[in-house]
Amino acid sequence: MNKAITEGVLLTPPAFENGLNVWSSGDGTPGSDTYASAPNAVLVPADQDFGSCLELQKTTSTTKLRYMGETPMLPGCYLQIKVRIKAVSGNLPDVRVAAWAGASGGSHVAGVTEVGTSTSLTSYGQVVEVTAIVGPGLRGGVDMVWGPDALYGHFGIDLTGPSGGVVRIDDIEINDISGIYLRDLMSVVDVRDFGAVGDGVTDDSAAFEAADQAANGRKVLVPAGTYHLASGAQFVSEVEFEGTVTMPTDQMLLLTKNFDLPAYISAFGNEELAFKKAFQALLFNSDHESLDMRGRKVAVHEPIDMKAAVPSKTSYATRRVIRNGQLEAVASSVWDTETFVSQATYSTSDSRVLTNVVNVANIPVGALIEGAGVGREIYVRSKNVAAGEITMNAPLFDAEGTQNFTFRSFKYLIDFSGFTKLDKFGMEDIEFQCNNHCSAIRLADKGATFSLQDCFISRPKDRGITSIGGGCQGMLIDRCQFLSSEEPLDVPDRTSIAINANANDVKIRNCRATRFKHFALLAGFNSMVLGNHFFQGDGVANGVRSAGLVIISSFTSCTISGNYLDNAFIEWTNEQDPNPDYLNGFSFSSMAITDNIFLSGDVAPWFSYIVVKPHGTGHFLNGVSIMGNKFRSINGTIDRAERVDTSFADLNRNRFKNVSFEGNTFHNVSAVVSNPLRVRHDQATEAAVWNVKTDGLLPFQGYARNMDSVVPIGPLSDSGGATRYIAPYAAVLEGANFDVVKLSWGQAVKGEANVIIRMDNFS
Repeated sequence: MNKAITEGVLLTPPAFENGLNVWSSGDGTPGSDTYASAPNAVLVPADQDFGSCLELQKTTSTTKLRYMGETPMLPGCYLQIKVRIKAVSGNLPDVRVAAWAGASGGSHVAGVTEVGTSTSLTSYGQVVEVTAIVGPGLRGGVDMVWGPDALYGHFGIDLTGPSGGVVRIDDIEINDISGIYLRDLMSVVDVRDFGAVGDGVTDDSAAFEAADQAANGRKVLVPAGTYHLASGAQFVSEVEFEGTVTMPTDQMLLLTKNFDLPAYISAFGNEELAFKKAFQALLFNSDHESLDMRGRKVAVHEPIDMKAAVPSKTSYATRRVIRNGQLEAVASSVWDTETFVSQATYSTSDSRVLTNVVNVANIPVGALIEGAGVGREIYVRSKNVAAGEITMNAPLFDAEGTQNFTFRSFKYLIDFSGFTKLDKFGMEDIEFQCNNHCSAIRLADKGATFSLQDCFISRPKDRGITSIGGGCQGMLIDRCQFLSSEEPLDVPDRTSIAINANANDVKIRNCRATRFKHFALLAGFNSMVLGNHFFQGDGVANGVRSAGLVIISSFTSCTISGNYLDNAFIEWTNEQDPNPDYLNGFSFSSMAITDNIFLSGDVAPWFSYIVVKPHGTGHFLNGVSIMGNKFRSINGTIDRAERVDTSFADLNRNRFKNVSFEGNTFHNVSAVVSNPLRVRHDQATEAAVWNVKTDGLLPFQGYARNMDSVVPIGPLSDSGGATRYIAPYAAVLEGANFDVVKLSWGQAVKGEANVIIRMDNFS
């Protein structure tokens, strides 16, 4: 680059022979004295070394010579001032290039170096060349660093040392030598050329912005050094970092042309900090909807508080995605679970609040709550320290009164819980490598459609995805793998849970999970669990199994279809109901379990694949479809595919309605249940009343409450062998267990009949 050539900029001052009225004996500023009539200056027309030149006698301690013209200092330009001089007589002085730095409006740029290195003249007649380089940035060989504020200079020389001597000075040359600092002339702009210092202390924000503005499509180079950006910086140009930057937490580095994690790692030199700053920029950068980690692995030494990375925002509602990388927890005591035990009072009148909480200030938001009568996945959603109260994500089923509660605060790789609301945020193609040190993701308090796609949550210590409130509304989890850290443990010893959700409309599709205590606990309505494979067995003969999928709502409107449940079962419960006894409403209703594969091996005979576990009396099934499923036990036979867990209460079988349990297949399952149930009854001896038994083959050991049809197979005959053409009437709910239907024919007959019996009503 040479501005004199490319843009016609005049840099070299006029020759002395053109007049000394433009050469100042001061700083060169307007109004300063010139050498036009000075007694110590004379033009020499024909020096043997210089031709026409200036002869000057040193008469003061510092005799100055400055060109009064304003030599421009252009952005990115470096100028070399070259002077040839020789001593003629008298005392031998020292000489140096010197200048005066001018800013806007003719003001002086204070605090910058305005002199070059001094050279001593040691003999008469010897031509000495004195040079100095001036420019905006601290580059190698630059004598006078003027920064971005200097717009022009008055250049010349100083004579210092002993006075009285006479020197002759050739015409002064000024050349643009910027090219020696540019490794690629057409494509790189260096921030140092715009005043960046890179000492880790000086605020280089303005220099970064100026370099970006000057780049105009070229790449901006941040060379080696540490550059402090007190006000942050935004680049519309591509940036290459050889050095690193520092900045306050609330300031941003916005890289719009190369917005990806590797660029931020290069900028900050620390992977964790880079991830936080890139996330911060993601939430402020309208040019990008996603942050690409570009396959980088970030070693994480402490929980990443995503809200703390963006101090100025408490909520966010525009779609944003982080994708394509790995976050790996590094072993440290910082991941250890914190446990607190505090006394508190619970009342069903305010069913989501604990009151009179002792030492409430010490209990972290997001902590898991445990105690008598506390259901699974109950978390501290918020707290009021002044009032001594904790708000929970869900009610407790049997904890009325005062007791000691245990609060366990798990640590998470990624923690969004500081946000009051986070909508439409997604993470794709990321492995959360927890290494049994920590949990993976904790959601914001509120938010809609958080999504996790094509991700691995590997070996979480306690939890995979935790919702402490409503941040799971409409959550989408697709094609993810959840790999347990508890795989070697027997089922009763496991505590980890892959997913929990409290809000509605959750969709979990095509995922795979290995040997957690539970794969997912879903407490909201309208969830869809489709095409997943989760398995939870162990090597214990006749071993127990835990629920793979827990639905925690009596009315659920849930669809569970096309899944593969391997040594796991579906548990349907109402354990978050503060008044669990049925008083009104729909009870256990609106559930579809269809076309799933259920497989178990080496389990106890009482194991079942679908378990309803009511809390409180009076509950019943209402609008339930269990159809097209494949139930298979290997290495042993189980009693039933379905059952009621009566640990707390039983179902009211007199109120079952709209239950479809048909089209399923059973292998090594003793009770092949169905509703409606087809029974082929063989009456070998004549009887006026036939007792048709269901033999426990109605689902959930339902009562024989209704009949669809009775069709004789072949003729009915009386005691004399005559065929009788008669029809019976039916009496239901017969027998000690209400599982017998009595067919009354009006006379004694024998024969066979297909009888279709139901356990439910339709209204």
